[in-house]
Amino acid sequence: MFTKFEHFAATSLMGSPQEAPPRQDGHLHFDRDWEKMAFGVAIALSKQGHYEWEEFRQTLMATIAEWESSHDLDDPEWDYYQCWLTALEKLMIQSGVITAGELEMQLDQLMNCKEPITL
Repeated sequence: MFTKFEHFAATSLMGSPQEAPPRQDGHLHFDRDWEKMAFGVAIALSKQGHYEWEEFRQTLMATIAEWESSHDLDDPEWDYYQCWLTALEKLMIQSGVITAGELEMQLDQLMNCKEPITL
């Protein structure tokens, strides 16, 4: 069950089809587990005050626009949650949650199944 903020955050993205999260039968739809995690992390960091939700929304819209400007609109590589993750990474770095180097190191470890480094 969503808190009031989570409900606001999710519904604030329902404006245009380009910025709205994928839905199925009226509910948010995630094809992969990491999409749910990225969705939840973005909301949690905003709730914790690392950035305003509107800042995330604007960053997401800009990220989608950047993708669209360099791809055909019917490009099969389109991935809403990849744009979501990119926007989240940008804001995590801008807000100081993590440095670009730390993020790169953590992603490298994840992608290469290495032992996590304790920071």
